[in-house]
Amino acid sequence: MLEGIVENFPDEDILKADGFDSAVIGIDITTMRLIYSKLQCIEVLILEEDMAYEEALEYLEYNTFSAYVGEKTPIWCDDTIF
Repeated sequence: MLEGIVENFPDEDILKADGFDSAVIGIDITTMRLIYSKLQCIEVLILEEDMAYEEALEYLEYNTFSAYVGEKTPIWCDDTIF
């Protein structure tokens, strides 16, 4: 998904969250902000960092989901409740 977005918008400055390329589910074309699946981010940490679900969720909530890094801050789709 991310590769396709970057290819379609080569002139845009798109902010990516390091290590979570596989969790990109889209882009808001109005603001050019990437949209990430929270559930897929959790899965990345479970698989790649050997974290438990709750540990991964807590880590991401504290360090990633609540971070503001400017107007290109990614959008975090909360798909963890399904």
